[in-house]
Amino acid sequence: MAELQEVQITEEKPLLPGQTPEAAKEAELAARILLDQGQTHSVETPYGSVTFTVYGTPKPKRPAIFTYHDVGLNYKSCFQPLFQFGDMQEIIQNFVRVHVDAPGMEEGAPVFPLGYQYPSLDQLADMIPCILQYLNFSTIIGVGVGAGAYILSRYALNHPDTVEGLVLINIDPNAKGWMDWAAHKLTGLTSSVAEMILGHLFSQEELSRNSELIQKYRNIITHAPNLENIELYWNSYNNRRDLNFERGGDITLKCPVMLVVGDQAPHEDAVVECNSKLDPTQTSFLKMADSGGQPQLTQPGKLTEAFKYFLQGMGYMASSCMTRLSRSRTASLTSAASIDGNRSRSRTLSQSSESGTLSSGPPGHTMEVSC
Repeated sequence: MAELQEVQITEEKPLLPGQTPEAAKEAELAARILLDQGQTHSVETPYGSVTFTVYGTPKPKRPAIFTYHDVGLNYKSCFQPLFQFGDMQEIIQNFVRVHVDAPGMEEGAPVFPLGYQYPSLDQLADMIPCILQYLNFSTIIGVGVGAGAYILSRYALNHPDTVEGLVLINIDPNAKGWMDWAAHKLTGLTSSVAEMILGHLFSQEELSRNSELIQKYRNIITHAPNLENIELYWNSYNNRRDLNFERGGDITLKCPVMLVVGDQAPHEDAVVECNSKLDPTQTSFLKMADSGGQPQLTQPGKLTEAFKYFLQGMGYMASSCMTRLSRSRTASLTSAASIDGNRSRSRTLSQSSESGTLSSGPPGHTMEVSC
């Protein structure tokens, strides 16, 4: 008789003592629902504590979508309309999301004591490795607005191997010059901090129309219980250093980048200048009509569709169904560009409220798309 050998068998997911398989499944489902609703964490960094909320479960060999909000907002007021948009659900089912709140910007944050030294934007970028280490995430796709776009860009310059792509909305990579500094000080004498921040977020045309959206965000900022904290973040943004992007130089973003700005937005010129300094084979430029200063709030559908194309260009979501832009195929194309999914491409997407055409052509050109 062959000698019997003792083999130890363990379950991949062992049950708790007294737990039935049905109860284990219910617990796993409850944990998944909790992840989908978002789990908030805080970690200590060399520059203070930072809070972030995680949605979904990590996907093998996929980066996390990592967002950073602008001044005067938190992750909910900045990104909720975009990530709750119907067509965005296809994206968020395929990626875990990490939404960062800048220090003191999270809901219920206490006011910092008088004399507190708020981190610079460079130091806020240096907090990101602590978050990724805590979560054990190796790579991200960053989505940032305004100050958040600057922070993610600074992080990408310092840690290029961990950033697979960047969506930068309203980025201003330049430090304030003397004229800008003087104008800012003069404005501060006649306007409140809340009004200055609103002028940073929205165009003057939007503010003069005083739409329901403007009233909502004016109320959010003006009556924010942490307005003193918001002012500190605002001061850090206005004291930012120049990112020193240089086309063809050593200081540049190594990953695919999609630059986004609304037409007549306060930061239109800065984003156009930023586009001129980045690698044209890695950079897409999306100028959105009828979107004002915050495209992620006013045109989440168009931005979602562009984000899908961006992810496809990076090799993700190849089978994703294009809806809005792919149905708009009637207006003429002023110049052509490649949308074949390769990383080496250059696009300028100029969107208006009319329908337009998408077609492929040789890389290195620009394209105007209306939708």
